[in-house]
Amino acid sequence: MDISTLNFLAVGVSAISSFILGGLWYSPLLFGKVWMRETGITEETSKNRNMAKIFGLAFIASLIIAFNLAMFLGGNSTLGTGVLYGFLAGFGWVAMSFAINAGYHTVGFTIMGAILGAWH
Repeated sequence: MDISTLNFLAVGVSAISSFILGGLWYSPLLFGKVWMRETGITEETSKNRNMAKIFGLAFIASLIIAFNLAMFLGGNSTLGTGVLYGFLAGFGWVAMSFAINAGYHTVGFTIMGAILGAWH
């Protein structure tokens, strides 16, 4: 695929959507408490972490994932192919990770695929 045909605004919005989803997914509203328990992270240890670094790296990872998915989808994608390939990437490539993480990636890739597929 010719990189000049990528919609970089769609890549950026896709990365932001994944970043927002991650904030919700790993919050106490959804799976945060279970994820912390299963990974051995406590409230006390999480307070001592460099959150700017963690969120910065998470956003960079989201950008890389969105760019990769955009390259994978190609310039002729549609909303339908974006959703399908995003779902397959999340479910098929990440499904072997811990269930909460796999669910996050599956939903995140599906949303990214929808944005990238529909927005040329």
